Amino acid sequence: MAWNGRHFLSLDDLSRDDMLGLMQRASHFLDAGDRYEPDEPLSGKIIANLFMENSTRTRCSFTVATKRLGGDYVDLLGATSSASKGETLVDTALNLEAMGVAGIVVRCSEENGPQEVAVNVGVPVINAGSGTTSHPTQALLDAVTLTRYFGSDDLSGQHIAIVGDIAHSRVARSNVVGLTKLGAKVTFVGPDELLPNDANCDTSSEFDSVLSDVSGVMMLRVQFERGATTSEDYRERFGLTEERFANFRGAVMHPGPINRGLEIDDSVANIESSPHNLILSQVTSGVATRMAILENLIG
Repeated sequence: MAWNGRHFLSLDDLSRDDMLGLMQRASHFLDAGDRYEPDEPLSGKIIANLFMENSTRTRCSFTVATKRLGGDYVDLLGATSSASKGETLVDTALNLEAMGVAGIVVRCSEENGPQEVAVNVGVPVINAGSGTTSHPTQALLDAVTLTRYFGSDDLSGQHIAIVGDIAHSRVARSNVVGLTKLGAKVTFVGPDELLPNDANCDTSSEFDSVLSDVSGVMMLRVQFERGATTSEDYRERFGLTEERFANFRGAVMHPGPINRGLEIDDSVANIESSPHNLILSQVTSGVATRMAILENLIG
């Protein structure tokens, strides 16, 4: 049985078995390829994508996932919503619920925005990224991508390095929860000023020494828009350069968007034929994983 919660807000709310159930369902969708689900569990239902922050992969994958399950969707983006006139996130969600949507996918800058929406509406709410602390659907799809790469049900015995701007990364914070629940060891790597003070895993400022000990690396974008700064030698110290990649035979991931030539070299990001480059596999897994979540919550 896959997880049967009412909302999908944080991986802290899921047990290891809950995660495995959703991941198995996502793998089923991946094995089905681009074929739509014949049962169409979202037939006749509309999902609202309430995205108060810009997004490509997350928003579009929820859209594709909804369509593949037989549903329809409506996009409400921050710049075109009444939030620009001062309307609160909760009031916006309440209006969407009043229109008859079957579920709301929320992406926002507020740390607890999706939780506040969930408390106030009567339809399922999915956290598609909030503040700098939570991005649970990304972490779940990353786990799906890694288990399929390793050919295993979980991540026991694996060591994953998450590298870059950890301090501003909701991806990193959700992934350390999900990966450790599945048995992996996680190490955060980055300059001291971009490492959090409250890390729930090992930390290091020596990328090369960690790289020699891990089975996968997840490179993160430096979030300049959130005030992050880097030194002139950032690429040399923390970038996945062509030289580092040539000597590494583990999984390479990046949630996107990529600062090419900074956290990862063009030549590395472009090697789609390499079985170790999982960057586009993450995108494909994103659709399947979000199908599994939508199906369980709403279908």
